[in-house]
Amino acid sequence: MVQNNDLISAPESTLRAERDEALRAASQLRAVLDGAHDAYVSMDCGGRITAWNRAAEHLFGWAAHEVVGRRATELMIPPRLRQAHEQGMARVRRTGVSQLAGRRLELTAVDRSGREFPIEMTIQVQYEPAGPAFHAFLHDITARTTARSELRQERAFLQALLNSLDTGVAACGGDGRLAQFNPAMREIHGLGQRPVGPSEWSRTYHLYEPDGCTPFDPERLPLARAYAGEAVQHEEMMVCPPGRPPRRFLANARPIDTPDGRRLGAVVAMHEITETHRAEMLRRCRLAVVQALAEAVSARDAAVAAVTAVATELCWACAEYWEVDEEQNQIVRVSSWSRPDTALAEFTSGEPLSFGIGQGLPGAVWKSGTDIWSNDLPHELTEPGRLPLGHRLGLRAAIGMPVHSGPGVAGVLAFFIDTGVTRDDDILAMLRDIAARIGRFVERRRAEDLTLALAAARRDFSRVVELVNDCVWSVRFEPPDNLHVVYISPGGDNVFGGPLPPGETLPTMMAERIVPEDRPQLRHYGDELTAGRPAEFECRVIGYDGVIRWVWCRGFPRDEDGVLYVDGITTNVTERRELADRREALLAREQEQVRRLQDLDRMKDELVAVVSHEMRNPLAIIAAYTDSLLEEPEFASRTELAAIERTSAHLVHLVDDLLDLARFESGPALLDQRPLRLDRLLCQAVEEHRLTAAVTLVTEIGALPEVSGESARLRQVLDNLLSNAIKYTPTGGTVTVSAYADHETVTIDVTDTGIGIPAEQYPQLFTRFFRASTAVDRKIKGTGLGLAVTKAIVEAHRGTITAAPGPGGGTRFTVTLPR
Repeated sequence: MVQNNDLISAPESTLRAERDEALRAASQLRAVLDGAHDAYVSMDCGGRITAWNRAAEHLFGWAAHEVVGRRATELMIPPRLRQAHEQGMARVRRTGVSQLAGRRLELTAVDRSGREFPIEMTIQVQYEPAGPAFHAFLHDITARTTARSELRQERAFLQALLNSLDTGVAACGGDGRLAQFNPAMREIHGLGQRPVGPSEWSRTYHLYEPDGCTPFDPERLPLARAYAGEAVQHEEMMVCPPGRPPRRFLANARPIDTPDGRRLGAVVAMHEITETHRAEMLRRCRLAVVQALAEAVSARDAAVAAVTAVATELCWACAEYWEVDEEQNQIVRVSSWSRPDTALAEFTSGEPLSFGIGQGLPGAVWKSGTDIWSNDLPHELTEPGRLPLGHRLGLRAAIGMPVHSGPGVAGVLAFFIDTGVTRDDDILAMLRDIAARIGRFVERRRAEDLTLALAAARRDFSRVVELVNDCVWSVRFEPPDNLHVVYISPGGDNVFGGPLPPGETLPTMMAERIVPEDRPQLRHYGDELTAGRPAEFECRVIGYDGVIRWVWCRGFPRDEDGVLYVDGITTNVTERRELADRREALLAREQEQVRRLQDLDRMKDELVAVVSHEMRNPLAIIAAYTDSLLEEPEFASRTELAAIERTSAHLVHLVDDLLDLARFESGPALLDQRPLRLDRLLCQAVEEHRLTAAVTLVTEIGALPEVSGESARLRQVLDNLLSNAIKYTPTGGTVTVSAYADHETVTIDVTDTGIGIPAEQYPQLFTRFFRASTAVDRKIKGTGLGLAVTKAIVEAHRGTITAAPGPGGGTRFTVTLPR
């Protein structure tokens, strides 16, 4: 029995121990929950509270003994939310699944006083046989919600502030990527915020150095420097997006750091100064032009200095000044300046350059008289070669501004720009003002120069007039017949034999001292001048010394404000008239001598022709009988007959030449002209002369075209030239015959290395009976008719023949015949 009691009591002790342990654990859990900062609430499946710690008592104002067994919905949930809460718990009971378990939830709770406040709750669901039990930890987040609300309000305020600024503001986050762009910044770039890093900012948003040409180094960007910890103040930069005008800004940038030194990012503010910078730039331009005009010593220097000053201040690539040359009807480039960092030497070369009206930029401005702004150099302006060249060298725009002087254009200011710029009315207004200043300067300088030149011209005129022997005068005509002397030079002494007496005028002196026979001419002269027409006449005047002189009077009327003035000059032409009379007498005598010489020459030609004709028959008879005698054996060896034969042949040749000359000089020669091959004729003549020549004959004859001519006469020309060349060339010399053709002529050259001809004798070489002194001195026989006959034959074929020294000594004869 004892043993059985022990066995029964053992489980009881274990159960008591487990109970005690459970009680201790529950007590510890209770102590932990009571010491927790978060409120702990436990509910059964029906939503009744089963546990409520001290933090819950403080949070909601209900003691634990007051809430245990009561529904949580009535104690913790605001009335407007209770139905949704009950529906959620019913869904969990029905499905056995909670979508909110394990999640942090932000809800609205209500305390004992009815105050609603935000809480953060974490709920766990424990599934038991009786149904799900709910365990929730929650705490008041009123401070956090308030802070978050205030933060949202601050952000909304800040965003509204940024949106209202006309200054562009951008910021990057802690990772260096752009995180904020206000509307002004988006308008500046034409782009919104993009999450790109510092290395991409410059390229993405088209950021440039102040020159507008050099892309901004990404490391030097104000926002990048601020992100690196630097405070940037008044950094100048330009934004040049494609298709939009460039804009200029001053940038301020600062890093964004927390109090403990952590870098949250950086911010940059960009204030536009485009208009301010432009106004300052234009002011500097005007100041530079004023200074240039003040320092210039001439109108040209003023214009050159002005265009250089403008281009320098505006950082344009090239500036030129062109002046209108009205006499040549062209516009000429006076100066050309280019920016030192440009490669425009080919475009601005120092070669003189001019255009006609309407050509190129300066010509177009000259023609229109108005300014021109072109953004399409190769197509908008007519300037073959130069403007396309400038476009290839990088020039993108051109501006031309006329410089007016009076109603016309005196010059043109030309500017070339290597960046894309749109038409700017402010710049054009400034350039018009500058051109007007230059125009006034040009007119003032021109007036001063003309005044000085007029004074100098007057001095020069007075000096010149005082030195000449003519009488220069000017009179004013007042109707009906009053003449007032305006000016008379001191040269009247030579014209009128002494000075005009005091009180006597030139018109009255002429009227009183002119020879009576010439007075009608004087009246006609006066009538022409008073009618406003220039006039002149010669007359005889009895001088103050009693000598009659011929004088020549010229008058030129001009109208000035309705008053007739006559300027004139009176010249003593007595010697000229006497010389003219003597010259006419001499001319008459010379004409008579020429007529007599022509008659003698004609008689000589007729005598030669008659004598030559009359000599042919006797010479023919002598030659025939001589040939008959030489055929007889007993007379064949007689030297007398050989001499007669040789002499008669020479006389026959001489008579033939004389007859040829008489025939060609008596009128147009009748030639039997036919097409012939001149190269064959040349080769035949050379080969026949080669048989007996003691010189070397060289031919340079190619294929020649056919010419129209008489074969026998042209062969006579070739034989004469070849025989002369061989005869006047010493043994062992060379005679060269060459021929060539072009589109219109065939040319034959016969060149020898012989004794040559003195240079002064070439003009007489083709004269009848003329023989060069070199041939006469060497006692070389000849008649002096061969070249005269040759020239006559060549000219009858409408050709020419000339002679000149040969390249290696000797003489070259050149015959040219038409094809």
